[in-house]
Amino acid sequence: MQHYSVASLLRRAVDPVASWPAMWRTPEPQAQYDVVIVGAGGHGLATAYYLATEHGITNVAVIEKGWLGGGNSGRNTTIVRSNYLFPESAHLYDFALKRYEGLSQDLNYNVMLSQRGVAMLAHSRHDMESCTHWANAMRLNGIDSDILSAGDVKRLIPFIDDSATARYPVHGGFIQRRGGVARHDAVAWGYARGADRRGVDILQNCEVTGFLRGPTGAVTGVETTRGAIRAKQVALTAAGNTSVLATMAGFRLPLQSYALQAMVSEPVKPFFDTVAISLATGLYLSQSDKGELVFGAGLDLYHSYAQRGNYPVTERVMASAVAMFPALSRLKLLRQWAGLVDVSPDSSPILGPSPVEGLFLNCGWGTGGFKAIPVGGYMLAWQLATGAPHPIAAPFGLDRFSTAALVDEAAAAGIPH
Repeated sequence: MQHYSVASLLRRAVDPVASWPAMWRTPEPQAQYDVVIVGAGGHGLATAYYLATEHGITNVAVIEKGWLGGGNSGRNTTIVRSNYLFPESAHLYDFALKRYEGLSQDLNYNVMLSQRGVAMLAHSRHDMESCTHWANAMRLNGIDSDILSAGDVKRLIPFIDDSATARYPVHGGFIQRRGGVARHDAVAWGYARGADRRGVDILQNCEVTGFLRGPTGAVTGVETTRGAIRAKQVALTAAGNTSVLATMAGFRLPLQSYALQAMVSEPVKPFFDTVAISLATGLYLSQSDKGELVFGAGLDLYHSYAQRGNYPVTERVMASAVAMFPALSRLKLLRQWAGLVDVSPDSSPILGPSPVEGLFLNCGWGTGGFKAIPVGGYMLAWQLATGAPHPIAAPFGLDRFSTAALVDEAAAAGIPH
């Protein structure tokens, strides 16, 4: 670990010219690697990190068409949770949450995990029945959850409108207290630094333009804007662009890509110390460490590869927020953005081999990609190193769409993000 004296830290704090050492190298591509990972977001970097730390495989390249963490890893609302309904999903996402709980120490990098709780809000008797069913299913799966009464919600979020004339009445809900938020860029940077220090090459501004094939049709590497790179195995961790890469490789994935929008307000003093998600509106709200209120929305209603927002979604999100929390009407909106997410038919991820030999998949996370970074990377690394799926990842293979063994998490995955 790099150590700095107090004098060195103070000098860098006041002198903008003083340089900090680079967190990772900027290497030239090698001709061949054991593994090439396409996509230097959280999942790709975590895969490389766990290949090195868990399996001793360090002759690895992570290639990225833009800059590290510039896709969905930098375009989300940073929520981490494992409040899913079915056992398969519960075990998958709780594996990720447990990794998050020790990630700062593991990476020796502060990912700013704040386990402030994730509260699902019920606005009707029907919502409350769903919340009760959902919370009890979580308990049966061994995951923490507490049912909230209307009074509990008011004490947790004092500024919510619980009046008799409220547009969205407060009936209660449930909370996963281990859930919360983490700093999105810190997660990507921590994995990047950890992988780089173990010999992994991170190649930015290196776009994949095609795949190299062997005599049997197996993938043996990638063609890129920086030349051909051969590999024994190639893995795709490119979120919304994974379907585009699959088409280059000659097969079609059951994925649809959508823009997922979010926005933040001007910064204000801390006053909101949980994450609130509305079952009725799809709104989700938290406050960042900088004081900004972070608003999340539902998916756009049309397919897109664009990383930009649009006014109708902004209007709908703000209308919901002001109706539920009238005091927020005085805040100004600061900025908005969109991430590109890949949604599978059952709203669950795809982990494991592709139909093409030598090519592997980590995709289909939809709106749950950020919270799943540790488990997505760990499970893909396990598959690449051992040649078989980890037991937790086994239900999420691509073959489930031909056997109809779906893990349909549309309710738990499609509203809160």
